Amino acid sequence: MNNYELYTGLILLLPLAGFITLSLTGKRFTPRGAGILATLLLVLTALLSWVVAYGYFFEFGKQAGIYQPCRLIDFEWLPFTDTLSINMGITLTPIIAMMLIVISTVSLLVHLYSTGYMKGEERLGSYFAYLQLFTFSMLGLVMAFNIFQIYFFWELVGVSSFLLIGFYFKLPAAIAAAKKAFIVTRFADLGFLIGILMLGTGAGSFDIEQIISRLTDPGSSYLAAFTDSSFLGFSTLTWALLLVFAGGAGKSAIFPLHVWLPDAMEGPTPVSALIHAATMVVAGVFLVARLFPVYAISAPAALEVIAILSAFTALFAAIIACTQTELKKVLAYSTISQIAYMLLALGVAGWSKEAAEGYTASMFHLFTHAFFKAALFLCAGVIIHIVHSGKLEDMGGLRRSLPITHIAFLLAALSISGCPFLSGFFSKEAILAATWTSHPVLYVVALLTSGLTAFYMFRIYFLVFFNKKATDEKAHEPWQMALPLIVLTIGTVFAGYIPFGELVSADGMPYKLHVSVLSSLLPVSAALIGILTAASFYAVRNDRPTMFAKSLGGFYQWAYHKFYIDTVYLFFAKQVMDKGFGGLFSFIDTHIIQGTLNGLAEGSYSFSVLIKRMQSGRIQTYAFFFLGGVLLMAILLIIQYI
Repeated sequence: MNNYELYTGLILLLPLAGFITLSLTGKRFTPRGAGILATLLLVLTALLSWVVAYGYFFEFGKQAGIYQPCRLIDFEWLPFTDTLSINMGITLTPIIAMMLIVISTVSLLVHLYSTGYMKGEERLGSYFAYLQLFTFSMLGLVMAFNIFQIYFFWELVGVSSFLLIGFYFKLPAAIAAAKKAFIVTRFADLGFLIGILMLGTGAGSFDIEQIISRLTDPGSSYLAAFTDSSFLGFSTLTWALLLVFAGGAGKSAIFPLHVWLPDAMEGPTPVSALIHAATMVVAGVFLVARLFPVYAISAPAALEVIAILSAFTALFAAIIACTQTELKKVLAYSTISQIAYMLLALGVAGWSKEAAEGYTASMFHLFTHAFFKAALFLCAGVIIHIVHSGKLEDMGGLRRSLPITHIAFLLAALSISGCPFLSGFFSKEAILAATWTSHPVLYVVALLTSGLTAFYMFRIYFLVFFNKKATDEKAHEPWQMALPLIVLTIGTVFAGYIPFGELVSADGMPYKLHVSVLSSLLPVSAALIGILTAASFYAVRNDRPTMFAKSLGGFYQWAYHKFYIDTVYLFFAKQVMDKGFGGLFSFIDTHIIQGTLNGLAEGSYSFSVLIKRMQSGRIQTYAFFFLGGVLLMAILLIIQYI
């Protein structure tokens, strides 16, 4: 175990060292040197992550046939009382081991891809330093065993995402997007912080394992005190867990906190791949999964809320994705929909063996999604790099010009659509099966979302690679950009064949996911209908898309304008917050606070002018006042005795 303690420590320290080195001495490196250093550090980090994950799953993680949490590093950081303190350290569980593989592998491929994609850009030292900070933050977040430690790294993820989204700081849109992401997630993180304080106080500990132990034991005094009181029909524990989920909803862009993610596309495309595929947006899914026993055993009502809200978000985002005209915006709404799919699976899951499929299905989809969504974004980067535009109207006929990108994009699109024998098929089928078992109504929503996913993915596929006459001229696909696509495509095809349930389950015991031909008929048929509809609309230029959009009337315009959610937020921010509350606070500041202070200052000045003659420095004046005072006192004494 000592070796693994060292390895997990290095997994954190290597990207941190890269961030510090490139931040302090980045200007001394050539752009190529900064990329090479950052990539080599991630090679070591990824290798160590795979070694640690292998060791956990096959050497020391399983005890008596059950995967147990293994605490490798533990030290007291901030004591409050004899029984309550904040400890820092590193722990391993099945989902943590899985996340180490996902984060380090995708981050490594993004680093390598960036050495080609960002070639010629300014401030590459800073860019790779920010990537290292982002990776360090996510790795620290997933390996934390203390919920306050999670919050610490949670905020670091927010800071590093702000730096990366706003990397092109000379562009107003990039700065606006960075601020929007930071502000929206701050509102969510306030709820997260309140939830943490409620959980820590109620459970008497901030240690996640102790929280789970104390709040899932039916005879626990902590659980009894937490569930005795209620508000609006929910127990205090349920409200605490919903507030924790609010933080996850912000990071994972769940309605109504989804508005920041599409705008985050203003950052460099490799950053979009890192944020969307393996790190920031899956943080909310990971958080709910980490506390899943408490949700499932002690607060199932919170899971009901999560399931309903996530089902709505998945369908809502999929509808918007069908109408967007920028490649990365479509992929952004696709991410929102897929993350909501994962949370839907967690929401319908239960603690019993029969109901636990949703948990494993959610984690499985998180794992497969990392490969095909990273592939899609990196393919988008190659396409935009060649076309010099992100608009779909400027693309078309690129299948011969970009053969590697074309194959990678096609397989990733098939996988996310749930086509048989690709990785996305297995994980999506598991989610649909779990949803059907628990909530047939939500299954219908999930099934419709699955069909729409196939439609919008092949809409952009045909608009990018077909729709115009193909040219035989080969575009340059640098090896630094092609190699990550090949690796991710291999994962897209084969990741679904891993016996995932044998490794990751709700209670640590092996769980076998079932995919039957009968249950797959509807989802595969929905995907096929979506693909064929997209082909008839967009494979060759015709009037069908325009005619269909007109037939939908105002609904299409609402979907194209994202149901005006951004407009409502903008109105609230400018008219209500800025002009309304801002004007009120400005009036209070100017006329009451500042007016009071100015009045005191003017009064003090007037009073000083009045009395300054008393301190003239003339002896005659002082004698006059002294004599006057004596006479006044004498008169008062005489009056008193008369």
